[in-house]
Amino acid sequence: MALLAFLGIVQPVQGQAKTQPKQPVLGNRSAKIIEQNGLKFKDLNKNGKLDKYEDWRLPAEARAQDLLSKMSVEEKVGFMLISSTRLKNDWSFDTPKTKDPITSGFNEDDMVATTNMFTKKPLPVPVMSAAGTTKAVSQYHLRHFILRANPSARIIAEWANNLQALCEQQPLGIPAIVTSNPRNHITSTAAIGTSVGQTAFSTWPGELGLSAMRDLKLTREFADIARQEWVATGLRKGYMYMADLATEPRWQRVDGTFGENADWVGQMITQVILGFQGPKLSPTSVALTTKHFPGGGAGKDGQDPHFDWGKQEVFPGGMLANNLIPFKAAIKAGTSSIMPYYSMPVGTQYEQIAYAYNKAIIHDLLRTQLGFKGIINSDTGPIEMMPWGVEDLSITQRYQRALEAGVNIFAGTADPTELLKTVQSNPKDMPLINDSVRRLLLEKFELGLFENPYVDATAAEKIVNNPRFAARASLAMRKSIVLLRNETKALPLKAKTKVYFETYNKRFGTPTTGPGDVYASKDASYPVDFVATPEEADVILLWIKPGAKPLFASDGSPLELSLSKNGVDVAYVNALAAKKPTVLAINYTNPWVIGEIYGDATKSQIKGVLATFGTTPEALLDVVTGKFDPTGKMPFTTPISEAAVKNQKEDVPGDKEGPGYPLFKYDEGLSYKGNL
Repeated sequence: MALLAFLGIVQPVQGQAKTQPKQPVLGNRSAKIIEQNGLKFKDLNKNGKLDKYEDWRLPAEARAQDLLSKMSVEEKVGFMLISSTRLKNDWSFDTPKTKDPITSGFNEDDMVATTNMFTKKPLPVPVMSAAGTTKAVSQYHLRHFILRANPSARIIAEWANNLQALCEQQPLGIPAIVTSNPRNHITSTAAIGTSVGQTAFSTWPGELGLSAMRDLKLTREFADIARQEWVATGLRKGYMYMADLATEPRWQRVDGTFGENADWVGQMITQVILGFQGPKLSPTSVALTTKHFPGGGAGKDGQDPHFDWGKQEVFPGGMLANNLIPFKAAIKAGTSSIMPYYSMPVGTQYEQIAYAYNKAIIHDLLRTQLGFKGIINSDTGPIEMMPWGVEDLSITQRYQRALEAGVNIFAGTADPTELLKTVQSNPKDMPLINDSVRRLLLEKFELGLFENPYVDATAAEKIVNNPRFAARASLAMRKSIVLLRNETKALPLKAKTKVYFETYNKRFGTPTTGPGDVYASKDASYPVDFVATPEEADVILLWIKPGAKPLFASDGSPLELSLSKNGVDVAYVNALAAKKPTVLAINYTNPWVIGEIYGDATKSQIKGVLATFGTTPEALLDVVTGKFDPTGKMPFTTPISEAAVKNQKEDVPGDKEGPGYPLFKYDEGLSYKGNL
């Protein structure tokens, strides 16, 4: 009886009718259909019979073990790599070879680098960060891909179908899984490898803005909406979200976090995972990869470990355990995968070696102590580009060290040659390979990809950013805005007020002198009148969006948070604010130091201060005119000065730094109806 149950064959109780399993929808292009007892199955390996891994009635574990037994070493090794993939005319990471638009065809060009894109130093071996699609699937046996491009929903869906059809043609018919970084947020720091930014999908506030809403129900709804959009286009895995804590205010990835408070971040991560994955993985799920274990927010002086000058993560406040709180929540919520960061811990009980190689962190802490049973996915490139602490090891020795530490899938290279050499020269590690492939197969079976990896491109166009989804995202935009100061109850603005609304948004590396963009809408739905010059105005609404040095333009120089160091012409701003009573809005990607424009000598003209975290002008106007009552709360503490920044401890949240540290406090936020 136990064996029959394991095989998915349920014996009817005497006197009861036998229950017929529910037939799933099968999607196929080249595989033939096998019929048994009125049920249909895909003959993925084309042998004319029903193998266990093709039998959707069986548990995922039984199917994975069966398929594992049929895979060659070469197929297993290819299965353990995840790399960028490119569409036709998609030149991500590369110099464009044509100006033709991206289409749903394949890009058959390999992309090979001999120089580390981050440190600009020669690589120990050339790195193929993307392989021509047909070669990747048929010769290298790759089935895990990262989509970087930003085309339409239809093109993504059509391309995903083409990719799955190619995979179905291969001897075992193993489907692909397509991963992406976030695609549903307004962010001024969008970059390949962190966030795609605004796309065809519904557009929500940045991650900090979602956190600022203080609305777990709407957060869950966001994730569920995004899940529907992703599934509709064939994207079934997300390199997201960050469980890292924003304890080091200078870190250039703060805006990808949910803020500084570990318990709240844990609650946010829980809702996001449940919204994307559901209570467990299913054919309607998007599997998530929670980043970056054991937390990457405590880099020394705020520097990032993509670079050798930022490889140290330090814990002067002794709060490494605080970093783990959101990851414990992610594990409890069932996150499918966890990604270690590049950093190496300094001054802790752990070996001073990058986390991807750190067995005490990956195996002992994550696997054994915290009980994580899912996939451990390396960040992109730790073997060739960020081998912090193992620089003297060969490439194969690095692979072996990472395998034995517990990594299951390696990101960053499409060429399996070095990993295959590692496996062939270390046969004792074959159980690690088999265990990794088993975990990766389980995810695919649970997602239903073996039954139907295909999508309806026409339906995808209708689902993505449909009016209902857009309306919920619009609400989130407004809920994400924080009212911090409201002197003499200047807000909301009174009817018929003449408003000069300027958005000051100077990108890094461009001239910072004003003015910015002037809002010239004649929208009659607002009770105020918009004017073209500050001289005509009763009130100036100034929305400053500081332009920090992008993460991937880092050079190791000190990171500073003063506005003048981040693309703001302070003299221009102060001169503008001196002309008329001013409402100041600041877009925070980091906890900026704003004393140059909001200090003792300059803030007398500033009647209101608001914080945004990636939102729209319309959402901001709805708040300042009273069409929407602000309810947002700060997701982090903002420091009062650069001196406070330099004296803070990298691993200590701002609200624990002491009374002399903050200008605006964590969880601070006003409402027109009273202090919430």
